[in-house]
Amino acid sequence: MDIKEYIESGILELYVAGALSDKENQEIYALLLKHPELLNEVISIESVIVKLTAAVSPTSTKHLFKAVKEKLGLNKETPVRPLHKPETNWFSYVGWAASLVIGLGLFWFINQNNELQEQLQTVETDKDLLEITLEKYNNDLTTSKQLITFLRDKDIIAVPLAGQAVSPDSYAKAYWDKKTNTVVLDVQGLPEPPKGMVYQVWSLTLNPLTPTSLGTIDRFSTDENKLFTIKNANASEAFGITLEPAGGSVSPNLEQLYTLGVVETS
Repeated sequence: MDIKEYIESGILELYVAGALSDKENQEIYALLLKHPELLNEVISIESVIVKLTAAVSPTSTKHLFKAVKEKLGLNKETPVRPLHKPETNWFSYVGWAASLVIGLGLFWFINQNNELQEQLQTVETDKDLLEITLEKYNNDLTTSKQLITFLRDKDIIAVPLAGQAVSPDSYAKAYWDKKTNTVVLDVQGLPEPPKGMVYQVWSLTLNPLTPTSLGTIDRFSTDENKLFTIKNANASEAFGITLEPAGGSVSPNLEQLYTLGVVETS
């Protein structure tokens, strides 16, 4: 489509004046949404009309119709005149009829333009939401790729954590990278903790049994993937997860030991 040729054709002026059919208006409206150059041209035409009409009437439709009525003498008392053949001033009537048409056309265009602006605002809002969604998707994708790379590292130690007496069906898994002192903990197999309680992760040495807290899982309910990264610089021989009061405990409550797994040594 040749934008310049379309603009020079004069059809946009007819669109602004409201002189086109509904079908033509809809076609041009669709083009305005696709081509910003056409929209800018329509806005420019509107601006010219507003400037031309501003000198003789306010932009409010209420005042516009009031001004037309005043010009036509409809707000004044009609004086009594002697009977005689009236002289018809067709030029005056045609001029005021044209003014009324332009005023109504401008009123229609302003409404159409407001709808167009609302449509464009909706498009911009949808575009922003799409960009946010794509950004989140890209971030999630990047995180997923990093996690896959992490799990496939040959030096990663995978430690299954089996369910214990308080919850035999529970399970979890720890992926420990000794080089970075990082543990990725998959707790998808744990039930939702009761209100006011949190899961706490422990690093254990077995002889003698010495627990060291690695922290609490505070975002268990809000994290859909149930994957958590924690730091562990300890010489861990096992990992355990207990249910503790919110804020965590100094030492584990072994009666609430949900999962336990021993680090296999090669």
